[in-house]
Amino acid sequence: MYLLQNWLYGILRAAKWATPFMTSKWGWPLCETVHFLGLSMLIGTVGMFDLRLLGMGRRVPLRALHKLIPWGIAGYVATVVTGICFLATEPDQYLFNEAFHWKILFMSLAGLNVAIFYLGLFRRVKLVPGGEDAQLPAKAVAAFSLFLWIGVIVFGRMLTFYRPAPCEPGELTFVLTCIPAMPPTAR
Repeated sequence: MYLLQNWLYGILRAAKWATPFMTSKWGWPLCETVHFLGLSMLIGTVGMFDLRLLGMGRRVPLRALHKLIPWGIAGYVATVVTGICFLATEPDQYLFNEAFHWKILFMSLAGLNVAIFYLGLFRRVKLVPGGEDAQLPAKAVAAFSLFLWIGVIVFGRMLTFYRPAPCEPGELTFVLTCIPAMPPTAR
C-alpha cells in the first residue's frame, strides 16, 4: 500500500494544475466554502431520506422525499471536486494522514451501501406510502448510511488536527502515516 501512496504522491506533486488557484488569496477559502455547502446538501438530503427510512416523519411518502436526492448528488459532486483540489495542492497532508485513510474508507463503504440500496431495495422502498414503515433491510441500510456519513464528517474534521510528520529511517508499514523521504526528482 505504501508503494501506491508514494506513487500517488509523486504524481500529485508533479501535477500543478490546482496550485495557482488554491494558493491564491481566495482559492482555499472558496473551496472550503463550496466543500462545506456541498456536504450540507449531501447530508441534509441523504440524512432526511435515511431518517424517513428509519421511521421518522412517516406521513411523508418516501417517493416524494426521494425527489430531493439529486440535490444530495450535486452536493456530493461539489465535495469530490473541491476535495480533489485540496488533495492535488497538499498531497502529503492527505495521502499520509490516518484521518484521510478512514475518511476514504467510510466514503467507499457509503458508496457500496448506496449500490446495495438502489440495486436491491429501492424498487420496494419507493412504493411505501406515507404513514407506513420501510422494511427492516431498508432500515438497516439507512442506519449504516447515517453511521458512515457521520464518520466521513468526523474524519474530515480530524484532517486538520493531525498532520503527518516525516518518517523515521526504516519506518515502513503497510499504510504509511508519515511522510517518506523522497528523492529530489520526486519532490
